[in-house]
Formats: sequence, C-alpha cells, structure tokens
Amino acid sequence: MRSALGLVALLVLGATLVSGGSLADSVRHRYLPDSNELHTVYRYGSVRDASLRSLGDPGAIRARPRWLATARPLGVGAPPWAQRLYRRSLLVLRGLTARNGAVVAGAREGWAYVWPRDAGAAAIAFAAAGYRSEARRVARFLLGLDLRAAARFHPDGSPVDGRPAQGDAAGWVAVAARAAGLRARPSATPWRNRPDYQEGDAGTYLANALAATAADGPKTCRYVTFEARRRGFGGFVSRAGLVREAGDRRSGLDSAAAWAVRPFPLPSLYPLVRRTLLRLSAESGRFGIVPSQNWGGGVDPWTAPTAWTALGLAALARRDRQRNAAAIARRERRAALHLMAALRRTMTPTGMLPERVDARTGVPTSTTPLAWSHAFAILALRQLWPRSRTASNFHPAR
Repeated sequence: MRSALGLVALLVLGATLVSGGSLADSVRHRYLPDSNELHTVYRYGSVRDASLRSLGDPGAIRARPRWLATARPLGVGAPPWAQRLYRRSLLVLRGLTARNGAVVAGAREGWAYVWPRDAGAAAIAFAAAGYRSEARRVARFLLGLDLRAAARFHPDGSPVDGRPAQGDAAGWVAVAARAAGLRARPSATPWRNRPDYQEGDAGTYLANALAATAADGPKTCRYVTFEARRRGFGGFVSRAGLVREAGDRRSGLDSAAAWAVRPFPLPSLYPLVRRTLLRLSAESGRFGIVPSQNWGGGVDPWTAPTAWTALGLAALARRDRQRNAAAIARRERRAALHLMAALRRTMTPTGMLPERVDARTGVPTSTTPLAWSHAFAILALRQLWPRSRTASNFHPAR
C-alpha cells in the first residue's frame, strides 16, 4: 500500500511539473540567497514532496571594483537601484565570460553552454558599457563557431548535441561583431523552418526573420524600401501588432518585436513595433511579461523579454522625442519604466536576475543569474539614462 501510494504521488508530481503546477493543492517556493538555491514544497492532499535545487554557482560572480571603475557610467538622474543593477549586471557578464570569449548562459549544469544570441547580446552590452576588449573577445569566439551545427556550444567551441541550429544565430553574431568593431561577413545561414528563441518546434518566426536582416548585411537593414520590407514581414502583421509566427495570428504578439528597434533596427516597422510593445507592457504583471501572448510555457514571467521590451520602448521614446513627438515619447518611456520596475522586483538580494520567477511571489524558479537578462538590463538602462546624445554606441537612433 505504501509503495502504491508513493507511485501515485510520483505520477501526480510528474503531471504537475509538466502542467506548470496546476494540479498541486499548494506549491510553496523559498529562495535561499546565500546558497542560491530554491526550496520547493508541493502538497497533494496528505502527500508532501520537498526538493532543493541549485539555481547557479553563487561564487561565479565576484566583486571587481577596479574593473567596474572603468565602465562607461549611466547618465545624470539614474536612480540608485539602476546604478546597482547596472554594476551588478556588468559583473555577471564578466563572471560568465571565459578568457577565450565564451559567454555561458548561466553557472549551472544545463546552462553552462554558449547560445549565440545570449553571447551576442553580452558582446553588445560590453561594447555599450565601454569594454571594447571584452566585446571583441566574445565576438571573435562567436565568429569561430559553426552556426549550422547546433543551437548551443561548449565553451571550447564544439557543438552540444540535442538541439538543432536555430534561425537567429547568424544575426546575433553579425551585430555582436559590428558592435565590437569587427567585420562580419554576410551569412547565408537558413532562418525559415528553424526553431526560434523559444526553443520549440521549427517554424517561420518573427525573431528569426528580424535577426536574418542583420545576417544578410547592413544594407538589408538600412536601405530596403518600405514596400519590400512590408512584403517580407507581411505575414507577421496583425491589427494588434507583430505576431510570433508568419500567417498565424493565433500565435500572439511577440516581445521579440523589440529586436526591430535594437539590435536589428528596421524603422519601417516601428509603428507596428510600438503597438506591439505597448500592448505587451499593458499586460505585464508585477514581475514582468512572458515571451509572447499565447505562450505555452506557463504564467511565470521571464526577465530577458521584460528587459528587451523595456529597451525597445526606451529607444523608441528617445527617437520620438528627437522628432518632436513628445506625447508618444512620454507614453513609451512610462511603459519602459513600468517594465524596469517589474524587472527590479525580480532581483535577488545579491542583485542577480533569474531566468524566470514565480508569477505570484517573484521568487526565482530558474537559472540565477542569466547572462542574457543582464545584458539587456545594461542596454535598457543605458537607453533610459544615457551619458551622451547618441542612443547607443552600436546603432544610431533612426
């Protein structure tokens, strides 16, 4: 009888984990900041299951006062919390970057790999913060990868089995190289019928289409006519904004629309991007947003989409203010600050951003810290509190 009860409990636990916890009578999370662990207790009637799991090596991120002193600072008016998040995010990127330029997603088994988009965002953030040598090391590592081989790579550059190549890698490597001042050759790497950043089934996705414009070279980004651009992205257009999958409005608005502002600027899409990001911002909970509407991975917010949506809105606000569209710019900036406030609530006591957090409590439920989230936090903060008139040092405001 006891063994049968244990089997039932395990089956229920398995179903609950797959469904995001909906079958449990109660789920309690407790974050242990000193050890960077998550203590979870599930209850199913009289059955109790407790677990303790590491969210990352807490020793991977160390204080580097002398290194931080050389960073390009935020502009006047940046509040203390923004300064703290900025400094901590730089330390996270440094801690997760190897000497050969490999940036791992997190200091944890299963995440200690290099995703080209995560590492590409880190290179852009390093460059924006004034760390050109670090940006170049990361970009050179990325330029040496066989992007067709896999979605992830070991820190030595060899591919990781288990996930096929994804459609945005070449674009992220291209913008990382340009941000670092290196030459990136146009890439013919396929992006259609590939998985996107959500790492699910293959398809024709907005995020990959945006990244492909950078992989094809800067002329594609800057000089193609609006009609040609409209034909290329027409399948992603809905009345509400830009959807995730071409030809499928039910796929929902995709936060990756922000990438069409930074780091793959496509000014002809800005009106649609604005509509998309403002809608997603309005739907934000206390701790941020999920990657896209109709997201199938549960209700827990993700910090990277929250940060890159704030970046896109902040960049649009600066551009619209320069074009004397003050009312629109104020709305965009308010939305960006709203999302950054949500991102701030997800920070651990030591200033780290988790991959995602519990939607009710804000307790970290996945890898902490995540390099990608911190890279976009750096870029968003620099857009909101710039040091100079230029919107960034890797793409001008257009």
